[in-house]
Amino acid sequence: MSVSRQILQSAMALGLFMSASFGTIITMPAGQAKAAKPEAVTLTGELIDSFCYLSGVMGGPEAVVGTAHHKCALWCAAGGIPVGLLSEDGTVYMILQVEGDSSAAPPPSLFPKMSHKVTVDGEVYRRDGINYLIIRNLSSDAGIVNMTHEDFGVVPPFALPAE
Repeated sequence: MSVSRQILQSAMALGLFMSASFGTIITMPAGQAKAAKPEAVTLTGELIDSFCYLSGVMGGPEAVVGTAHHKCALWCAAGGIPVGLLSEDGTVYMILQVEGDSSAAPPPSLFPKMSHKVTVDGEVYRRDGINYLIIRNLSSDAGIVNMTHEDFGVVPPFALPAE
């Protein structure tokens, strides 16, 4: 089995695990656990592929953001890996839902915006050291502004488009 196939399968397995975890949190009956209280926020940051960013499988966190990791981020999001928001202060928020998109996480409406710098309004739920974000409004999209390919090339290299 090729390394890229193993990485993709690992990424998809993590996505299923995280999706199942999110489902557990969302559907837990009242009274069994104290519900997390949401905090209204406005955040600016980059939409990231949470698996590659957090696991280090493709390199350090500086290599898996921006233009260097755009194609992989699209593939991972489409494959079920949770989309994250890396805020300007370096905090990662796992995006559970986007208003108006009834799909399960990751929300398909975010796929074309992977690696984009966005500003969102929403609610953050914090539990067990993880920040979960529900986006109520995506108020600005600056596109891809983080030009990391100049330093890191394309990560992973097989993500180069066919010529």
